[in-house]
Amino acid sequence: MLRWLKGAGAGRAEIDRMRARITDALWEQVLSTYPFLARLDDGERAELRARCAWLLASKHINGARGLQLNDAMVLAIAAQACLPILKLDPALYSGWNEIIVYPGGFLIPRSEQDEAGVVHEYVQEAAGEAWDGGPVVLAWDEPDTAGQEGGAPGLHAFNVVIHEFAHKLDLRTGVADGMPALQGRPGLSPRQWRAVLEQSLDAFTQALEEIEAQIPPDVDPEGPEADPWYGQLPLDPYAATDEAEFFAVSSESFFVDPAPLARALPRWYAMLAAYYGQDPLGAQPTAAVTTISTL
Repeated sequence: MLRWLKGAGAGRAEIDRMRARITDALWEQVLSTYPFLARLDDGERAELRARCAWLLASKHINGARGLQLNDAMVLAIAAQACLPILKLDPALYSGWNEIIVYPGGFLIPRSEQDEAGVVHEYVQEAAGEAWDGGPVVLAWDEPDTAGQEGGAPGLHAFNVVIHEFAHKLDLRTGVADGMPALQGRPGLSPRQWRAVLEQSLDAFTQALEEIEAQIPPDVDPEGPEADPWYGQLPLDPYAATDEAEFFAVSSESFFVDPAPLARALPRWYAMLAAYYGQDPLGAQPTAAVTTISTL
């Protein structure tokens, strides 16, 4: 089961020590906290547990702003982070060594250049961040409450850990563009992936625009009163930002609450199933995608 350990992160002795810290009681606590892990069979749970030991032995997980991490917290993060690579090479998470966990949302300095060439600097609140070649940054109150299907607060699937680690998979190619490294994924080609990605993002963006046009003028589109309209979408509207966010948000939905995504964008869902080697809805993953629906 552990043949994938060679050359991928921590050594066997360190991993064995970490595995000993993952007691049965601790493991069952994590499994019961996140309902989307219930679909895994006994063999997959054992494999996930081994990969958690590998991740925890290979990465430094540090609390920030006074947050004190315990074994249950770090294992909860590891289980969610390792779910996307359950059937992938864990070396896809190599090249960096730290996970930073804040107690809540944190601020990130941003800069953007407008069409006139003027650079605007601002600070943005975030729940997670994945840096190319650098750490994954998480807000603990987000992964701690992201386990329920249907998202929080019952609108869309939301899981900041899966989201940020999907970005890490995307960044393996050197750029965050919604296309992870496809080597070793039978039947998947960059051309095929790019075509389905663009068609699916276009369909979702069109659906979002139609929903936004339906929101009455007296309803704040940024406020919770607009949720009944946005709730008709299979993904959080943030997915329409660009290809990278579409892949990351779709990955959240794929693992946490897959049915809306599969119904609305079956070709994209099938592409994700082929890439991850998993099908949360229970069918065999396939790369043979031939149709795409409009929302």
